Amino acid sequence: MSIWQYANPKKFMETTGPLLPWIGAASLTCIVTGLVWGFFFTPDDYRQGSTVKIIYLHVPSALMAINAWFMMLVASLIWLIRRHHVSALAAKAAAPVGATMTVIALITGAIWGQPMWGTWWAWDPRLTSFLVLFLFYLGYMALWGAIENDDTAADLTSILCLVGSVFAVLSRYAVNFWNQGLHQGASLSLDKEENVSDVFYYPLLVSIGGFILLFVFLVFLGTHTEIRARRTRALLARERMS
Repeated sequence: MSIWQYANPKKFMETTGPLLPWIGAASLTCIVTGLVWGFFFTPDDYRQGSTVKIIYLHVPSALMAINAWFMMLVASLIWLIRRHHVSALAAKAAAPVGATMTVIALITGAIWGQPMWGTWWAWDPRLTSFLVLFLFYLGYMALWGAIENDDTAADLTSILCLVGSVFAVLSRYAVNFWNQGLHQGASLSLDKEENVSDVFYYPLLVSIGGFILLFVFLVFLGTHTEIRARRTRALLARERMS
């Protein structure tokens, strides 16, 4: 038994297909629980008031926006090294999910930041790198759509993914690289003293867990769709040749 057996499209679909309803239900349960717990059963912050509660949308979406790109990076490297089509299609399926998460993070960050900073936007290192990351998501999806040959598209988008990973790293660690900027430090850390208060921390973890499961669900579902679309194109090409 090897992990590479799941690079076979048939094996991948047979394994992940039965899991989809369970992952979807678990993600919905966690997200609803985390948001209801966070928005309605936690107190206002003594400095930020009720605006702090947007953390339950902002932090999970920002976390997934960055890690979605890292997942795409790993899948792209697998494609470039081992030429497994499922990995390339999984990266393709993850891109719109990651782009959506980036938009949510940017919008919720602006809503959260306006009363705190007095502005909807600032050219802060983390905000700017996040915006550039979103542009890379758009470029990645546009490149997939612009090239007819799937293997060529996978090659070029994988290279683009490698370049864009620089901005994914900057989005994650910008506040560590530069001291200037309005954005606060990480809300979650291995150092418990740097974490938000426990009253916000536990519902935030539930919400993050829900977003992770939602990402897995959408990537599995998207990969299934891409595999079926690839098979359909192959059958149509075969019919035209015959």
